[in-house]
Amino acid sequence: MKESKLSQSQDPSANRRSFLKSGGAVAAVGGVAGFPAILSGAPNTKKLKIGVVGCGGRGAGAMINALNADDNVELHAMGDLFRPAAEGKLRMLQAKGEAVTAKLSEGLESRIFDGIDAYEKVMDSGIDVVLCTTPPGFRPQHFRAAVDRGLHAFVEKPCATDVAGIRQFWETSEIAAAKGLSVLCGFCYRYSMHGQALFERIHDGAIGDILSIHSQYLAGPVKPMPPASQRPEGMSDTEWQARNWYNFTWLSGDGLVEQGCHNVDRIAWCFGDKPPVAAFGSGGRQRPNEEGNIYDHFSVTYEYPNNVKAHMEWRQFVDSYRTVGDTIVGTKGVAKFGTGSAEITGQNAWRWRKPRTGGKNMYDAEHEEFFAAIRSGDRKDDGKWVADSTLLAILGRNACYSGKRITWEEISQSDEKLVPDSVDMNGELPIRPMRIPGVV
Repeated sequence: MKESKLSQSQDPSANRRSFLKSGGAVAAVGGVAGFPAILSGAPNTKKLKIGVVGCGGRGAGAMINALNADDNVELHAMGDLFRPAAEGKLRMLQAKGEAVTAKLSEGLESRIFDGIDAYEKVMDSGIDVVLCTTPPGFRPQHFRAAVDRGLHAFVEKPCATDVAGIRQFWETSEIAAAKGLSVLCGFCYRYSMHGQALFERIHDGAIGDILSIHSQYLAGPVKPMPPASQRPEGMSDTEWQARNWYNFTWLSGDGLVEQGCHNVDRIAWCFGDKPPVAAFGSGGRQRPNEEGNIYDHFSVTYEYPNNVKAHMEWRQFVDSYRTVGDTIVGTKGVAKFGTGSAEITGQNAWRWRKPRTGGKNMYDAEHEEFFAAIRSGDRKDDGKWVADSTLLAILGRNACYSGKRITWEEISQSDEKLVPDSVDMNGELPIRPMRIPGVV
C-alpha cells in the first residue's frame, strides 16, 4: 500500500458540521435524513464496466448484487492481495448460470490482478464503477484512488479503522461531491424494507421522544486466529497479518467497528445522525486469540443530550446465545428492530409484514439505487454518512480500550493512526499488544 497523503490541517469538526448541515448522508438526493431516496434511472445505453477490489466473502456478494442491479453492466476486472481468492470467486460466478455469466466481460481472466497494488491495476483497467471490499484498513486509500480516477464507488462498511482514515475519507467524499461521483456504502439495514418502515415511524413520533436504546449483536467467532505454529516458514509479518486480517485492529478495526458497526449505525439513524456527547464502556477478551490483538466483547454507553443513553453490547463467544437487534424506548411506546422484523408497542402499535410480492432484499435494493443514480446523473452520496457512523463505532471502541469517557469532540480531534504509511508485503510489522484499559 502506497503512502497516503492526509491533510494535517483539516478540521474534523468542520467536516462534521458540514455533514449535519447537509441534513444527513442522503440529503443530496432529496431523502429524509438517514433515508435513502428511491431514484429512477434515466435511459442510458452506455455499458457500465465494474471492477472489484477485494475478493473475499463480501466482495463476492457485492459482485452479484452489482450484476443484478442493472441490465447493461459487465464485470470487467478483479483484484485481491492473493490471486487464488480472485480466481476462486471467478469460478463461483461462472457457476451461477446464464444470468450472471452473460455479464462477465470477455477476457476477464486476463484482468485478474493480485498484490498490494492490485487496486490500482483494477482501477486503471477501463472500469466505470469500483467495488471496494478489501479489509477496511485499506478503504480510505482505495476510495481516494477511485475518486482521483473519476470512478463511482461502492465502499463496504466500515470505511476506516482509525481516526486518520476517517479524516481522509471525509476529505475524499468532498472531492467526490465536487466531481459528481456517486458513492454507496455498505450499511445495508438502512436499505431494508422493514428498517425503513420502522425508522420512518420513529422519526414521525410514533414512540414519542426517545428515552433509551439497548442494542445487541451477540454472535459467534469470525475468522479465528490460527496459532503461530501454522504460519508457513518464510511468510512475512505483513502477509501473516493480512491473511488473518480480522484479528488485527489496524486491518479490521476490531469486532465492534467491523461487525457491530451495523448496530452503531442504527443508533445514529435513531438520532437523525446527530452526534453523541460522549461514550464510555468496557471490553476485553475471554478466550485466548493466539497473536491477535482484538477483543471478543464490548459494552458501550453512548451519551446523548437530555440524559438519553444508547447502550450497545457486542460479543463473539463460542457456543453461546446469539441475537441481533435493537430495543428503542420512547415516551409513547417501544420499538423493536430485528434483522428481519420490526414492531412498535404502545399508543401507536404496529408490526411490519413482509409483502407477498415485490419485495427486494436490502443488498440488491442498495445497488439498484446506486446504479439508478449513476444512470440518471442525480448523484448518490453515502460518503459522509459511512464515515460518520464508522467514527461513532471507533469512539466506542477507543472508550473501551482506554477505560476513559471520551467526548465526540475529543475523538474528532484525535491524532490516532493505526495503519502504516507504507505496507511492505515482505517486510517486518510488529504486532501491537492488545489494549488494556487504564494502561497507556
